[in-house]
Amino acid sequence: MHLPDFIRNVGAFLVVLGVLVFVHELGHYLAARWRGVHIEAFSIGFGRALLSWTDRVGTVWKLAWIPLGGYVKLHGQERPEDVDEATRAKWLEGRTFHGKGVGSRAIVVAAGPVANFILAAVLFAFLFVTAGRPVSLPVIGDVMPQSAAASAGLLAGDRVVAIDGQKVSRFEDLQRIVAGAPDRTIAVDIMRDGAPQTVEVHTGARDGVLGRRMGVLGVRGGAPEYQRLDPGSAIVAGVEQTWDVLVQTLQGLGQMLSGARSADELSGPLGIAQLSGQVASLGIASLISFIAVLSVNLGLINLFPIPILDGGHLVLYLIEALRGRPVPPRLQEIGFRAGFAVLAGLFVFATWNDLSHLGLFHWVKG
Repeated sequence: MHLPDFIRNVGAFLVVLGVLVFVHELGHYLAARWRGVHIEAFSIGFGRALLSWTDRVGTVWKLAWIPLGGYVKLHGQERPEDVDEATRAKWLEGRTFHGKGVGSRAIVVAAGPVANFILAAVLFAFLFVTAGRPVSLPVIGDVMPQSAAASAGLLAGDRVVAIDGQKVSRFEDLQRIVAGAPDRTIAVDIMRDGAPQTVEVHTGARDGVLGRRMGVLGVRGGAPEYQRLDPGSAIVAGVEQTWDVLVQTLQGLGQMLSGARSADELSGPLGIAQLSGQVASLGIASLISFIAVLSVNLGLINLFPIPILDGGHLVLYLIEALRGRPVPPRLQEIGFRAGFAVLAGLFVFATWNDLSHLGLFHWVKG
């Protein structure tokens, strides 16, 4: 990797990670202020502080030198039995985290991932207003050899107008209708060279999610068009896009767990840093879109029911609400250790993938 590329990758990665971490922790911060919990510190990064200042309510804001995350230190976040009497004596009455009800604590914990989802929706909406929303027109860009489309005589450049009488406005409409018609003959109305035609196509079939049969046409879409939206429509579209990314991410993870998709696609900090630099070179709009997608992923990952993550804490609070008392400290400690081990394993695995993709092992072998 050339030095300019390295500097670009690192710079873009720090910007991307800084935005995501700040918004996530800001969600915790605002929710804690709302529920009456005092915040002792708000840090971007870990370790020694490069910059720090204290605001009028006593919160220390820090920018630390290890930029791989951040945290919000809540007043009285420790369990009372984990600190000595002198420390408990300094706690502000009614302002500690553990002194709040289980509902308030759940709100504070859940606010981080929710903030990431909101950030994604806002960024997508901003792009749809300024750069436009990508719309895949129902125009065939490429026809796969020996496919159902090729056998029926469909050609690149054909614009699909309707399928079996159902209007087709976007390429996604074409995919949806065909997917619901496996191994069937369908009537495809097209426009070719300005003239309308109807083509009979017998679709192929393949196994989809959960073994469900899906229809296959064997075509690819062409280049999308960008249509600018008004602010109201952009907000709605931004929420829809955030939901789509969330669903696609869950489907991808499900495919990895089932073996239908390779786990080699899982990336860690090194891969994200390299991709950040590549995306940044494409322009600010691409970088904003990349941040939005990563924000959805960060929010989703933090909701996983792993004890050390926000989702794990929410599970503990749910159990506490159901049984009327907290989970025993010993079980919490075991859960946190197991959660840390899981995350450490995932980090090592993802970093191994990154190093493999960067060619380090091939270089060492050579």
